[in-house]
Amino acid sequence: MSTLSTHVLDTMHGTPASGMTVVLSGPDGEIARSHTNSDGRCPDLVSGPLPSGHYSLAFAVAAYFRAHKVELPDPPFLDVVTIDFGIATDGKDGHYHVPLLVSPWSYSTYRGS
Repeated sequence: MSTLSTHVLDTMHGTPASGMTVVLSGPDGEIARSHTNSDGRCPDLVSGPLPSGHYSLAFAVAAYFRAHKVELPDPPFLDVVTIDFGIATDGKDGHYHVPLLVSPWSYSTYRGS
């Protein structure tokens, strides 16, 4: 079983993305829903370890930028950014950190530490 964390950085404003809705889903559907704190993190997203499997994190990007008074087209270029990833424990416990760097027009992610 492995643990999971995420961190969202608003690259348009150069700040953590505070108040963004994040949804974690697994093989059987939605697991948890949270909002990023003032540091752009969701410390309450997952309360315990996760087994090996396929997961996704969905980030409500357009709603976040609109709440921060950014004028977006309708429909927005990026609405909800979904990152599909796998957790493979291979018999070992580990930590998966999935950061998102985002603007209204682009995003980047990687497996952090």
